[in-house]
Amino acid sequence: MNDEFYMQLALNEAWRYQGLTYPNPAVGAVITCKGEIVAIAAHQKAGSSHAEVLALLTAYETLSKKLIDFDRNDAKKAHQFLLTLPAHFFKACSIYVTLEPCSHKGKTPSCASLLRNLALQRVVIGTKDPIEGHGGGMEMLGASVSVGVLEEACKALIEPFLIWQKRAFVLFKLAQTTNARIGADDRYLSCPASLEHVHRLRGFCDILLIGGNTVRVDRPTLDCRLIQAKAPHVKIYAKEDNFDRGIPLFGVQNREVEVVQNLDFLDTPSFVLAEGGEGMLDALKEKIDWLLIYQTPKLSTHNLTYNTGMNLTFLHHTQNDVDLILWSKRSEQ
Repeated sequence: MNDEFYMQLALNEAWRYQGLTYPNPAVGAVITCKGEIVAIAAHQKAGSSHAEVLALLTAYETLSKKLIDFDRNDAKKAHQFLLTLPAHFFKACSIYVTLEPCSHKGKTPSCASLLRNLALQRVVIGTKDPIEGHGGGMEMLGASVSVGVLEEACKALIEPFLIWQKRAFVLFKLAQTTNARIGADDRYLSCPASLEHVHRLRGFCDILLIGGNTVRVDRPTLDCRLIQAKAPHVKIYAKEDNFDRGIPLFGVQNREVEVVQNLDFLDTPSFVLAEGGEGMLDALKEKIDWLLIYQTPKLSTHNLTYNTGMNLTFLHHTQNDVDLILWSKRSEQ
């Protein structure tokens, strides 16, 4: 096994939580001990334990054959626990992390400081922290440090994080059959696991952006009922405000629904999830950063499709139950 292999495992784990860590970046970590993998983890939610900490806790359980008795996502408790372990408990371990460990203290303690105190054998980093004032973690580590392993892939992983520092990161979600039809012959096109994933993303985005035709034709609800979370605020991009306020979309409690005729709000740093058909995809074409494609293993005779042109670069793919999940970015090539 080599450094690239372990870093790819860390990347794969981090992609499982892409968008769900907002406003934090997605980060993955792998820990090995004497050539054996003892932990694979990823940051899961802003304000909770970082990837390095979750991996260290799992490594502890693997090596000691004991389970921790506290919430592993409680970052302060996790740091305190790890610092009470015998000196050099992790001395034969190496950690692979997609992003430079944080040097600063915020809602969670510094991971770089923790790693320095735990004295691991090696720390292998995918890419430096690009945010001004967030770097310096490598200088704190004290261990043998390598940086730049699968660097381009690690940079791609945190691209949303860099974009939403300056303006809205726009993720366009679409679902299609294997023959690229977007109309469902039954109620839903995607499998239940994919539907739940969409609801989780809705639960973290600042704005759910939809088109007027989606409201008029589908009469949707667009909430987060599958995960029992607060529904996102909605902006309807339409030339005319002639919508039936009696449809479910307008009846969800504790959320705002606004009809807009321009996209100026995209200048504000935020996470915007866009959903819609061909018209919405065309209207947003120059504003979209990434596309999230749920491809279901079905062939359909339905007429609806995205009859539009756009060059894409595939970033990552995985399987969610029977569906493929394809993370892509708009490409100029």
